[in-house]
Amino acid sequence: MVIARKIAYNVVVSTVAKVLSTILALVSIGFITRYLGKEGFGNYATVLAFLSFFAAVSDLGLYYITTREISRAGADEEKILGNIFSIRLLSSLAIFLISPIVTLFFSYPKEVNEGIIIVAASFLFSSSYQILNGVFQKNLAMDKVAVGELIGKIVQVAVVITAVKMQLGFAWIISSLLFNMFASFLIVFFWAKKYVRIHLRFDFDYWKLFLKESMPMGVATIITFAYFKMDTILLSVMKTGSDVGIYNAAYKVLENITFFPAMIAGLVMPILAHSIFINRDRFEEISNKTFKVFVILVVPLVVGVLFLADDVIRLIGGAGFVESGQVLRILVFALAFIFFGQFFNTLLIVGNLQKRLMWTLGIAAVANITLNLIFIPKFSYTAAAYISAITEFIVVLLTAYMTMKKLKYKPSLAKTPVIVLAGVVMAVPLFVFKGYNFFVLAIGSSIIYFIALWLFKAIETSEITSLISKKGVQEYDELP
Repeated sequence: MVIARKIAYNVVVSTVAKVLSTILALVSIGFITRYLGKEGFGNYATVLAFLSFFAAVSDLGLYYITTREISRAGADEEKILGNIFSIRLLSSLAIFLISPIVTLFFSYPKEVNEGIIIVAASFLFSSSYQILNGVFQKNLAMDKVAVGELIGKIVQVAVVITAVKMQLGFAWIISSLLFNMFASFLIVFFWAKKYVRIHLRFDFDYWKLFLKESMPMGVATIITFAYFKMDTILLSVMKTGSDVGIYNAAYKVLENITFFPAMIAGLVMPILAHSIFINRDRFEEISNKTFKVFVILVVPLVVGVLFLADDVIRLIGGAGFVESGQVLRILVFALAFIFFGQFFNTLLIVGNLQKRLMWTLGIAAVANITLNLIFIPKFSYTAAAYISAITEFIVVLLTAYMTMKKLKYKPSLAKTPVIVLAGVVMAVPLFVFKGYNFFVLAIGSSIIYFIALWLFKAIETSEITSLISKKGVQEYDELP
């Protein structure tokens, strides 16, 4: 009973905290876009792309493999975390020290170069607390991470609003990230000590063995960056800051939604890792439920954005980013594929197939960069948007194929047709009442969608209550 309730509690609290964080992030973007304009927001997006670059280079596959390893039965958490925390700290320090050198290779404005150094400093804190996420995942306490990130986001928004109101300039807007990461790190580190003692360890033999296992995921992370953020950097090099700003006004909206698949995958990953080789039926049941949840989330997102993209952009970016509406309609398909890419990526990782995943993502990255180099010079941000969607589709195809071939698992599509039908029902009021109040349409159509899911029996009452039922208790009580 305790474990089932903890899972339900984690889902509810994490979702609420993440939704609030997303709202705050969008509020922050609204202030930043209006304050900096297209050119300035493009510079801001370029700096954030380098934050993603730093995260990719220093990742080394540590997060996913750490979560997997401490979830194994009999794992020595203190040894694993002590050594991995030390590796992460050293790699983050190295990134901070070389960040000024990185700026020399680009002819960016001075404020962008300074911003790159600031985000390198913020990465020292973000990279450190992210390693601790595995502890909270194993102990079914991801609610604490979500709350820590929410507090950090509140701090960031406060700094952004202060910078805008007092006209403090671009550097303070970027520095809001540093304050965010520092606050989140302090909170998460403090709570992590409840579950495990954290001491720096320098067991170099263990480092060698662990890095040999994690390095394929590290390479995969760099490859993922190549197709996930390289478009922004290529736009900044080949086009103007305004082009970057238009593209990222739309991209930021979707980027703040991708926490859903990452959060859900994070919650189920320890259970999947524990069951994949010892309880196949349980592994497939949880995988199928997760896939179904992703379909249920993706359908209304795609339908809603197709009809409401212009309203979303006006709300977030203001009248100066009207071109971003069409970009958002294209990118929503990339978002849909990201959900399912995250699903299959997680299965490949828990199945010890990270090397296969690396090669799969490599193919997608090569396709992405090649297409961007060819089409961005002529079609700018429109090309970048279409190529993002194509790339994510390639990732889903290849990872799904690998999952079915190597893990012998194929997700159940039993309820998918009626879920799509519910999405069609949702689209009717959006089409008929197009131009009416945005919030009324968004909330009303969402309610209609979920009513349709229930009427079409896409969601069973038993599924809604399963987390608190006796069956749900028995299902999760096997966790170590």
